Amino acid sequence: MIDLTIHREALENAVKRARENNIVIPTFAQLRDPVNKVPDKIKKRLKNVGTWDINPLNLFRITWKNEPNLNGAGYGGVNYIEIPSELTGVDARIFVMIGKWFPTGCHKVGASFGCLVPRLVTGQFDPYQNRAVWPSTGNYCRGGAFNSKLLGCKSIAILPEGMSRERFEWLLNIADETIATPGCESDVKEIFDKVWELRRTRPDAVIFNQFEEMGNVLWHFHVTGPAMQEVYESLATPASRFAAAFFTSGSGGSLSAGDYLKEQYPRLKLAVGEALQCPTILNNGFGAHRIEGIGDKHVPFVHNVKNTDVVCALDDNNSQNLLRLFNTEIGRELLIRETGVSAGFLDLLPLLGISGIANVLGSIKLAKYFEFTKDDVIGTVATDSSEMYKSRIAELEEAEPYTPALASRDYWRYLASVTTDNMEEFTYRSRKRVHNLKYYTWVEQQGRTVKELNAQWYDEHYWTGIHDQVHEIDELITAFNERTGVLAAME
Repeated sequence: MIDLTIHREALENAVKRARENNIVIPTFAQLRDPVNKVPDKIKKRLKNVGTWDINPLNLFRITWKNEPNLNGAGYGGVNYIEIPSELTGVDARIFVMIGKWFPTGCHKVGASFGCLVPRLVTGQFDPYQNRAVWPSTGNYCRGGAFNSKLLGCKSIAILPEGMSRERFEWLLNIADETIATPGCESDVKEIFDKVWELRRTRPDAVIFNQFEEMGNVLWHFHVTGPAMQEVYESLATPASRFAAAFFTSGSGGSLSAGDYLKEQYPRLKLAVGEALQCPTILNNGFGAHRIEGIGDKHVPFVHNVKNTDVVCALDDNNSQNLLRLFNTEIGRELLIRETGVSAGFLDLLPLLGISGIANVLGSIKLAKYFEFTKDDVIGTVATDSSEMYKSRIAELEEAEPYTPALASRDYWRYLASVTTDNMEEFTYRSRKRVHNLKYYTWVEQQGRTVKELNAQWYDEHYWTGIHDQVHEIDELITAFNERTGVLAAME
C-alpha cells in the first residue's frame, strides 16, 4: 500500500511553496477525464501555455487527451494511431496510444506524477528540505525532473551514461543535478547502487524508484487503462473483441493498465515484452541491449506477474533499423512501393520511438501466435516519439549510409517477416518462476520483505487495495488545493 501518513510540518511547507509558485495539483480523476473534470479557469489559462513550458499549469496536461499540438493545446480524445494491415501483415487491428503530446514528449511524466504527488499532499516530501531522486533508464528521470520543477521541488536525475544524447542535453536545463551511471539501457543494478550511495550520503534525498513505487501503478491503472478502453470502444464493431494488450517492461508500470483492462475484458491476453539480448523474463537471462525505454536484469517490484499471460522477446536490431526506415525519405518510398500504405499515414510513423516500434512488433507477434482475426483488437503504447532518437538515426547513417537496398532489407527482414519465436505463453508455474525472480533484486538487494513479496502472489486484495487508494489520494489533493487557495483565487 502507498503510505498516506500525514506529516504536519512538512505539509505546511508544501502548502506554502504551492502558494508562492501558484501551484494547483490535478486529481487522478481530472487526468483521466480532463474534458469534463478540469476547471474551466484552468482550461482558459492553458491556451497561453506551451506544453513543454515550465509552468505549473502543465500538470493538467499529464493526460492522454491533449490536443495534438504543443502551443496552447486544449483537450480532446485520446491520441492514438491505428497501424494498417498493409504494414503489419496481420488481420487483427493494432492501435498505439501516442506519448508525444505529453509534456516532455513522453508519458513518463504520468508515472512520476503518481509517485511525487502523494508524498507532497501528505507532507512526506518537504520542498524546502528534500531533493527528489529519479533513478531511471531515461524518460522517467526526465518526467520526474520536469514535475519537480513544476511543483517547486529540487531534483536529482539518474540515468545510464549510454542513453541518447538528447536526454542529457535536455536535463541540463531542468534537473538540479544529473548523475550518469556506468553502462547502457540494461544496467539497472548500477542505478540502484547509486541510489544506495545517495541514501547513505545525502539526508535530503527522497528516492522515487519507479520500479518499486506504487504511485507508478496507480497512474497507469487509473489513467492509461481507461484511455485504452476508450480507444477500443471507439474502434469496436458489434463483432469486435479486445483481444490483447502489449507493453514492453520498463518499470512495469504500464502493465498496470493491462490489469485495468483485464477487469473490463476478462478474456484479454496481457503480454510483456523485453529485449532478446537480455531475456530476463523469458529465460532468466542477462545482457546489454538498445531498446531505450525498457530496463532489464530484474523483474520490477510493481509488475503484477500473476496477471500476465505472455512474454515476447524482441531483437533490438529490429526496432533500431525500423526507426531509420520509418524516419527517412528512402524508407518512406520503399514502404509506399511495397505496401501501398498512404503517404498521409507515413507522416504519423515518427510518432513512434524505439520502444513504441518494439511494442508494435510485439503486437504483431501476438496476432500471429494466437491467430487473431479482423475482429480482434490489440492495444499498445508509444512511450515517446522519434524526436528522442535523432542521434541514433545519425549514428546508423554514419555507420552505414542508407540506400534503397538497405531499406528493402529492413522492411522484409524486420517488419514483413515477424515470427512467433522467442515467446512463451505462461502457465501458473511459469508465472511463479518469473515472480520468484523478484526475490533476488528486491529482498536480497533492495530491502523489501519476503512477507510483501508473498502478499503480491497470494493475497487477492494486495493489488486491488493499491488501486482503490486513488480515491483517498484525490481527496487529499483536493484538500491541499483548498488550503493553498490558489485555484479559488483564479478569476
